[in-house]
Amino acid sequence: MEQDGKKGLTRRDFVKTAGLGALAAGIGSNLLLPVHSPAADKELKILVWSHFVPRFDKEWLDVFAKNWGKEKGINVTVDHIGLAEIPSRTAAEVSAGQGHDLIEWIMPPSQFEPSVLDMSDVVKEAEKRFGKLHPLCQRSSYNPTTKKYYSFCHGWTIDPGNYRKSLWTKAGKPNGPETWEDLVTYGGKIKKEQGIQLGIGLSQELDSNMAARALLWSYDSSIQDAKENVVLNNPKTVEAVGYMARLFKEAMVPEVFAWTAVSNNQALIAGRAAYILNSISAYRSAQKEVPEIAKDVYFTPALKGPRGTRWSCEHVIYNYIIPKYSKNVETAKKFLLDLVKNYDQAMYHSELYNSPAFFDAPIPSGDRGYPGVKGAKKLRDLHNTWFDDDPFTLPGEEKGKLAVLKDGEKWSTNLGFPGPANPAEGEVNATFIMPNMMANAARGMKPEEAVAQAELLVKAIFAKWRKKGLVGGKA
Repeated sequence: MEQDGKKGLTRRDFVKTAGLGALAAGIGSNLLLPVHSPAADKELKILVWSHFVPRFDKEWLDVFAKNWGKEKGINVTVDHIGLAEIPSRTAAEVSAGQGHDLIEWIMPPSQFEPSVLDMSDVVKEAEKRFGKLHPLCQRSSYNPTTKKYYSFCHGWTIDPGNYRKSLWTKAGKPNGPETWEDLVTYGGKIKKEQGIQLGIGLSQELDSNMAARALLWSYDSSIQDAKENVVLNNPKTVEAVGYMARLFKEAMVPEVFAWTAVSNNQALIAGRAAYILNSISAYRSAQKEVPEIAKDVYFTPALKGPRGTRWSCEHVIYNYIIPKYSKNVETAKKFLLDLVKNYDQAMYHSELYNSPAFFDAPIPSGDRGYPGVKGAKKLRDLHNTWFDDDPFTLPGEEKGKLAVLKDGEKWSTNLGFPGPANPAEGEVNATFIMPNMMANAARGMKPEEAVAQAELLVKAIFAKWRKKGLVGGKA
């Protein structure tokens, strides 16, 4: 996903993660957990992923947490781990009944609902102070069946298309692709005439998952409907899967079957990809490592499907959980509220990678650690201004390249769309059923058969969680 030197999720990691995830999901009602004691609230242990924009951790989050703890008289520790380690580490701590008070996920941790605290009170207080939680973030942290917030969402990341303008100009499409079919027509032409492929994964990793879902939605299909009924096996899904087989044949090479979480970044920066689906951190990495490539990288919104529909899955959705074993619950909740209060700094120090979950939050007065933005009173103002005029543009680079992201919320949606990111959708995501379905067709399986196989797996997962009372819909 981003070039930060971290390894992607290997098959061994995946097996371990899936197994521990299942363990965590099953022990929620049986595990005896320590009772919270207010007297224990003199420390706070936080586990977060290692951000793909390194300066965010080094220059802001770690410093913010340390200073926050010093001001409150609380010993705060922040531990960073790689993306692939989050599910297994969470499961291990939940199973042991001890560990960090706050654990940050970058996707909805819905399958852990039985083992974490309901965050409804924190969301209510945050909305009182900062305005409504964005609907995309609400659907990524709230279970309408149980009426609980299993996590607290503080931000998200837009997932546009990144394309090399020089390559697409030579192919006759200077503003990049507008539709999925353009990837076949022009992407295929670029591969044939210029020898550079598209970089869309068909593997067991996050970006492949996001691409498969975006394609499915843009073809007017989905895994579940708005009422959480499984609707995967239908002609439009078969159409989308058949398209992916064509796209692989015309515009990609077999390495996408072994894609890892850094592959599309590395391919773009190395000049080996004409188009990728990724957040802007791939571009940020290129700005630092290969400026000439960065100057050639431009962006597109979500691509349109055959009937004009366009959706992308948010690249990252930040969700903090408080495991039931935590002895520092009130302190953890206070930290989350102050994190939102200072989200203008999170946006800037992530180099615009982080978008806010609370767009109406006011900007505090005083020195905010970045150049002043005239007329900006709320996070929405910063969001619009910075995407119109990127403060991190390189000298000699065209300005306004990120403006297309300004309305990213209009074409971004949640895991589980058009329903919520429920525990079943979380497990479908964690077991990579969607990219496997696409890969099977790309390797030669009939699309109808690939979809039918995926449906069997999906229905079994939904039935399991529905039996636990955590998913709506009908059997």
